[in-house]
Amino acid sequence: VSRGYRGTSDTWPRLVDKHSDPLEVGDEAVLLARRTNRPVAVGPDRPAAVRELIEQADCDIIISDDGLQHYALARDMEIAVIDGERRLGNGLCLPSGPLRERASRLKTVDLIITNGPGLEGEHQMKLSVATAVNLEDAGLNRALEDFIGGPVHAVAGIGNPARFFKTLRQTGLEVIEHPFPDHHTFRFSDISFKDEFPVLMTEKDAVKCSRFAKVSHWFLKVDADLDSNFTKQFTQLLRDIANG
Repeated sequence: VSRGYRGTSDTWPRLVDKHSDPLEVGDEAVLLARRTNRPVAVGPDRPAAVRELIEQADCDIIISDDGLQHYALARDMEIAVIDGERRLGNGLCLPSGPLRERASRLKTVDLIITNGPGLEGEHQMKLSVATAVNLEDAGLNRALEDFIGGPVHAVAGIGNPARFFKTLRQTGLEVIEHPFPDHHTFRFSDISFKDEFPVLMTEKDAVKCSRFAKVSHWFLKVDADLDSNFTKQFTQLLRDIANG
């Protein structure tokens, strides 16, 4: 279940599948449905979204995306994901800092995943670029290294565009940066340029651009790998929950 952030639907909750309109239900929800091939429900009322999922889909494990502070929703396990590079920023809560709760809240969660370098007891998540996929023809894939040798337009409407640009440069690409706000509603003019250079974007942004994409538009398909110790601990927690 997810919020469906910036979705324009008139009715909530909504079930989401890979064919859903990201403008109605939110870009992240559609991406989750496409990548996991699992049922997804969205809505500002998380318990209502969970009820919709239970009634309409066959599932026995429900993951609430970005749901740590949704205390109206009961939970059996809590997993926190933090940026390994930026960590907790200045350590202050909104509006003085980036945190929604005090840093001490992390002491009460079951598992902590870091996107990047982590501390002892945390589980590092490593992101790897699997391939570049063409937006106009999803069957057309290229290695990211194939774009070395000429400039590329890099488009990113995510929380940390600099991370995306850094990934491209580390591969050896000559990057022309085009950062946008997180969850930006893209128009064709945002990804159309007066040259023939390829345009690379994140998979989340591609969800919103596929309806007007051209053959020069590509997105990076990124896989997230977690250490084996996380899998063991997560599996054991599930067993403990199932056994009461």
